[in-house]
Amino acid sequence: MNEKIRHRLEVAGAFLKLGAMGYGGPAIWGLIQVEIQERRAWLTKERYLEGLALVQALPGAPAVQMCIFLGYQRADWWGGVLAGLAFMAPAFAIMLTLTVLHSAYGAVPLMRDAFYGLGPVVLGIFVVAVYRLGKTAIKDLSSIVIALMAAAAVASSPLGVAGTLLLAGCAGVALHHSRRVGLSAALMVAFLIAAERTAESMLTGFGTTGDPGPLSPGLWNIGAFFFKVGAVTFGGGITILAFVQDQVVNQFQWITTQEFLEGLRLGQFTPGPILMLAAYIGYKLAGVSGAAVGAFAIFLPSFILMLSILPVLERVRRVAWVKAAMRGISPAVVGTISVSILQLAPHAAPDAFTAVVLMLTVLALLAWRLPALRLLMCGGLVGILARSRLVHRLLGLP
Repeated sequence: MNEKIRHRLEVAGAFLKLGAMGYGGPAIWGLIQVEIQERRAWLTKERYLEGLALVQALPGAPAVQMCIFLGYQRADWWGGVLAGLAFMAPAFAIMLTLTVLHSAYGAVPLMRDAFYGLGPVVLGIFVVAVYRLGKTAIKDLSSIVIALMAAAAVASSPLGVAGTLLLAGCAGVALHHSRRVGLSAALMVAFLIAAERTAESMLTGFGTTGDPGPLSPGLWNIGAFFFKVGAVTFGGGITILAFVQDQVVNQFQWITTQEFLEGLRLGQFTPGPILMLAAYIGYKLAGVSGAAVGAFAIFLPSFILMLSILPVLERVRRVAWVKAAMRGISPAVVGTISVSILQLAPHAAPDAFTAVVLMLTVLALLAWRLPALRLLMCGGLVGILARSRLVHRLLGLP
């Protein structure tokens, strides 16, 4: 078999699996790192961190963009396309199936029980992935300071992830290349962040003046809206969802607040990117065709952007100031995703039982490097058993 075709098939298979087992929102990053960088060794940790930094600084869906980046590393342009599509496919199929079932039968308790056990396992995988990346990215005092400052900025300032990483890159340039260039770049980045915040507030307020009334939810309007969301919104899934909620509930009046919350709950049982909520909204508005248009449109800008940038990135990443910037960005990435771990922990491990599952997952990965898929399957089974009435009776629990 031709080597290019073999690599493309490998990419499609790997990201189909990741798309099917990638539960846990931001914790998906851990699964991707363990499967692609650790187990398959398609790229180095340093290169993985470069990709992570790139997608965090761009508008759109970071998880899909990261898959495109990794697929491109393995099998060039077609590898990027296949990786993104394969990663999205299970999420779309599962979200569509759950939406149809929910519309007909309501919530599925078994899935809720499985997620009870999946949460701490996914977070444990994420913790180990960040630990391993941190050993590569954080090597001296300056990188420690950058990581801590990035974590503080994301946790307690309006900079956001993208702005924080850009400023960390400027710090890297100032420390490892040219202080004057680094400081000048930092001033420019600060100006751009202020401009982006102003544009975002104007975008959020679009449609609030003049009371134009609800927008007709035809396929064209569904596609145009979600394409705009994917093209201009920074900050990842949660930030984008806040904008989507404001528009589809308050401005366009396409669905009710309760329907939007139901979609978020279904998203908890759906692997892959949280932005697959677009398929739920599309289905509510125009059935299966609306779901397909919504999902395709919100992720299309990520494909266009990444596949345009990556060929150029391959040439500029060897430039001296780019290398210096990456020395600042890499520890900042570790700092920012460490904040995500702290924010996820109360939700993924809300009680003593799930806290024990979380610790056992971390120990198992560090000691034996067990496959992530097996751990996820065990976590789902443990959650179902822990919530089952039979087990409660055997243990004398209420």
